[in-house]
Amino acid sequence: MSARAEARIHPRSAHTTAARVWRILRYIIMYGFLVLAAILLLLPFVWMFSTSLKELGDVFLYPPVLVPTPMHWENYWTSMTKYPFDIFFRNTLTVVVFAVSGQIISSSLAGFAFARLRGRGRDLLFGLVLATMMVPEQVTLIPTFIIFKSLGWIDTLLPLTVPYWFGGAALYTFLFRQFYRTIPMDLDEAAKIDGCGYLGIYWRIIVPLSLPAVASACIFSFLARWNDFMHPLIYLHNRANFTVALGLRLFQEMQQGGMALGVLVEWNLLMAASLITMLPPLAIFAVAQRYFVRGVVTTGIKG
Repeated sequence: MSARAEARIHPRSAHTTAARVWRILRYIIMYGFLVLAAILLLLPFVWMFSTSLKELGDVFLYPPVLVPTPMHWENYWTSMTKYPFDIFFRNTLTVVVFAVSGQIISSSLAGFAFARLRGRGRDLLFGLVLATMMVPEQVTLIPTFIIFKSLGWIDTLLPLTVPYWFGGAALYTFLFRQFYRTIPMDLDEAAKIDGCGYLGIYWRIIVPLSLPAVASACIFSFLARWNDFMHPLIYLHNRANFTVALGLRLFQEMQQGGMALGVLVEWNLLMAASLITMLPPLAIFAVAQRYFVRGVVTTGIKG
């Protein structure tokens, strides 16, 4: 029996087979595109890793060598000891710990007030908070610098840590507020019957149920503070107070200064230092990825 005759006898079976073939073909195209996109995104990092293991004279070989022989793993130690990266990492960790803690605590408290407390003008005030997201940071940069200078905070880590304990950020306030609105209000009423106040409701009920939102805000805040270059560049002048971002820039400037004197730029050491500074954000994201995805997905469920 021919295929055409069999299709006339069993039309539903032929339609099911065609749909299955099309579904498999669609998956092949989709996953092939995703694999190609992943390769394109990972290619710069692979090149950085390859360059970090090369000798200085092998960096610009043509044709390029992806797997160097031998591999110079000592480049990582040399890049960290040639400049005081231990001080840079210590300063960066200090900024990250205090800034992220203040930002999460202040934003979560503000989000709790906007989501769970009832009061006149609450929605208007929340709208004003969101409106601050439309103001470019460059507009307030000079007045903020003048305030910190009058306080004597220039060339210290205080401008990079203290302000985050007094207001957090509108984005994180919005994130917490939206997540808290997905938690039933019946829990608050039951806690009030048991004699629990608002701070008790926040600490004993809301916070334990909002770990995904906390993880999402922590990741965003950590990445912003770890990669921050503009604020340390403005407020810090002494190398003893530099963060990792300024340390990498100092490394590059010193290398460029040596190039002006006829010394080759040590791109292998610069790539090694850059890869080491990328490890903490990657580790944080890998550990908290599950909570991060849950927090982003569930933030906008309830308007």
